Amino acid sequence: MNADNSSSIPVDEQDHGCLPAWDRADLPEPLPFGLVNLFKTIGPGAILLAAAIGGGEWIAGPLATVKFGRGILWIATVAVTLQTIFNLEAVRYTLYTGEPILTGFMRLNPGPRFWAWFYILIGVAQLATPALAAACGAVLFAAIVGRTPNSPYEEAIQHWIATGVIVFAVVLLLSGKSIERVLERLSWAMIIFIFGFLITVNIIFVPWADWRTTIEGFAGLQPTNGHLDIVLLATFAATAGSGGLGNLAISNWFRDKGFGMGSLSGAIGNALTGDHSVVKPIGTTFPINPENLRRWRTWWRYSLLDQVTLWAFGCILGMFLNVNLAATLIPPDVQLKGMGAGTYQAQFMAEKLWSGFWYLALLNGFWILFSTHLGNTDVLVRLVSDISWVAFPKIRKWPMSRLYAVLLLVLTSWAVFSVRFGTVLQLFEVLGIVACPIMAIASLQILRVNTRFLPPELRPSLWRRAGLVACSLAYGGFTIALLVKLARDFGWFA
Repeated sequence: MNADNSSSIPVDEQDHGCLPAWDRADLPEPLPFGLVNLFKTIGPGAILLAAAIGGGEWIAGPLATVKFGRGILWIATVAVTLQTIFNLEAVRYTLYTGEPILTGFMRLNPGPRFWAWFYILIGVAQLATPALAAACGAVLFAAIVGRTPNSPYEEAIQHWIATGVIVFAVVLLLSGKSIERVLERLSWAMIIFIFGFLITVNIIFVPWADWRTTIEGFAGLQPTNGHLDIVLLATFAATAGSGGLGNLAISNWFRDKGFGMGSLSGAIGNALTGDHSVVKPIGTTFPINPENLRRWRTWWRYSLLDQVTLWAFGCILGMFLNVNLAATLIPPDVQLKGMGAGTYQAQFMAEKLWSGFWYLALLNGFWILFSTHLGNTDVLVRLVSDISWVAFPKIRKWPMSRLYAVLLLVLTSWAVFSVRFGTVLQLFEVLGIVACPIMAIASLQILRVNTRFLPPELRPSLWRRAGLVACSLAYGGFTIALLVKLARDFGWFA
């Protein structure tokens, strides 16, 4: 009977929580660490970055900066830092077990079905109403007509454009053999266009003195202005990075990319291309020995670069470029709502330099928002598919790819209907608000999973554990503040 070198407990007697025990195999050998292999290996961070560079940068960031001043930007720095720790600790579990982090949650009491329904319901609450598709509809309407809609008839046209955006996302997700590979390639293309445009217009339109002021804002060296709006701040804090379900999905993409033991777990294929790859509901762990620990260190280095250099730096840069432009071009006395920041900037650039900037700026805004809508669509469908695959064994009579496709069509039908429920800003605030309790709860669950199920040699260090606690406290604080505001709005107490 095999046993870890670090423990006298036999493998089949190790603590595996409320799900069956893992299989056992050696950790697969990663590509030798180097620059060429780095670009061959990383990729999940690009998907998460494309999904993160969205409403926070185009809507919440500019709104908060223009309203409160650049002194509010330290929230983005803290948010991305805490979310980076959160993401890497979710990935840690997947590298060891080959399971997404939500499968690890289902190993905790009170059991898999409880946590399955909890995350399905809260995930639907956050992402099922397509706020970013609605925003895409508003951007495309403005680009075509030259202004935002101002009548019920024009709002109906905007909703039909948003419906087309939703359908377009479905077509893209089902256009290749591997969902993860399709997303990764699209994400790289959108990132190159978005950052290329933003860097260019910042150099053209923003004085260097304003660049310094924005940097000081991210460092917490600038004052804030006015009375802070807790709903906007919570939305900003959640969406400055990925926010909620998107952070949890990073481990699913690492599994599908084949990081660590994820290469033994399978990946979600495309039902339309006939790819019915087997996805294992229960993962595989490796024994602790010098050879596996050597491989682990290489896999972890790739993971660090994917999340820190690509995702975290990209999030900060994307937010910086968007708010740097908005804070310079938009006067502080302008009252902005929803898409106002983006359209105002497009109009300013068109009037000051070249009329074509109206279309280029709005096209850039479209790709910023669409990349997030595309990522959010996959996040929700992917997580519901993976959760159901583990918690409800009867579903496994279907191939995972077919389950993904069916859920995609069901949730798309709901999205087409629900996109008409409110304004762009209202729908986006729901996304940000629900993200806060997800982050608060999941941070502590990751801490529990990684200190309970991982061997001592692979467990997070004390400072990483402290980071998870800080993440829970920060987003838990926003959650409590939002609940208090809601209670006051309903007159439950003065």
